[in-house]
Amino acid sequence: MWKTIFFSFDPTLAQLLPSAYRQGTFEFRYRGPQSVKHLIESLGIPHTEIGNILCDGKPVTLDYLPQDGDPLQVHLIRYPEPTSDTPEPRFILDNHLGRLTAHLRMLGLDAMYRNDFQDSELIRCALSEGRILLTRDRRLLMHKSLQQGCLLYSLDPLAQLYQVVERYHLLHWIRPFQRCMRCNHPLQPVPKEAILDRLLPLTRLYYDEFSRCPACDQIYWKGSHYERMERFIRQLQRGEKDML
Repeated sequence: MWKTIFFSFDPTLAQLLPSAYRQGTFEFRYRGPQSVKHLIESLGIPHTEIGNILCDGKPVTLDYLPQDGDPLQVHLIRYPEPTSDTPEPRFILDNHLGRLTAHLRMLGLDAMYRNDFQDSELIRCALSEGRILLTRDRRLLMHKSLQQGCLLYSLDPLAQLYQVVERYHLLHWIRPFQRCMRCNHPLQPVPKEAILDRLLPLTRLYYDEFSRCPACDQIYWKGSHYERMERFIRQLQRGEKDML
């Protein structure tokens, strides 16, 4: 038997809908008993993007089975400002997000990445390690067991970074230059004397502070790129989106 419900979506979510459904409230017809989660995902929006759902002004869950004629308002997920008890977000990124990974690691955030992850590995790691899956793949985020994920709306790595920073309040967690850009491991200070034989002559002459990754043995110092990266971080902290 056919049922008819009336959907309205948060403007951010509405841009993910088929073009015929992007303007205001629309009528949606379907057969049989189906959960709100299934109906929303049939319209192309992963459940990881969904926050509050109201039916005739009253909150319902993703498992709710709508009744014929129900008006449903669907809102984008919102995360509260972190407190001292909030665990630091940890991420896993799919294969096409190498530049976003570099930005997150530069900020000192835990961002796991390989360019050959299989979808099953991404899901398994996200679940077993409590990581947030970042991807542009809607179907991947619709995996029924996935609890934490974020659909990236833009192809631009800087726009992606701004979206993730804003959504998860990452300015609270920034600790720049504390994580290996190559392998994601936290860095450790290393005495200059211990690595002299690995430094180029000009580096040996002009720099005195160094860090080393205990996992992959990469050496870091505040070279010519450091000032540019610091300026980038200051702009991000000030919310200067157009300047990034």
